[in-house]
Amino acid sequence: QVQLVESGGGLVQAGGSLRLSCAASVRVYSTNTMGWYRQAPGKQRELVARITGSGSTNYADSVKGRFTISRDNAKNTVYLQMNTLKPEDTGVYYCALTRFGADYWGQGTQVTVSS
Repeated sequence: QVQLVESGGGLVQAGGSLRLSCAASVRVYSTNTMGWYRQAPGKQRELVARITGSGSTNYADSVKGRFTISRDNAKNTVYLQMNTLKPEDTGVYYCALTRFGADYWGQGTQVTVSS
């Protein structure tokens, strides 16, 4: 059974930084894609950032230049470094793993940015 456990969320003032981590309970291969999504109150879940096994990344326009996604396959972990946070970054952040054609999700971690 695949489990994804997120950590690192919390309350931060605008302009601050947080680093999210997501550890998978299974081996993450270089062919597997990992990513972060978020859902703000009353809105649909949206892609924040994604990273392939080769290290290719893509980001939502709203976070480009502020967020950085990275992964450590040896630790089966993906990270999201979030800098210059804004109140509109508030939401529940979910880790995602695409592994051998199946999608897996973490339970989410709350990020709240106060103005």
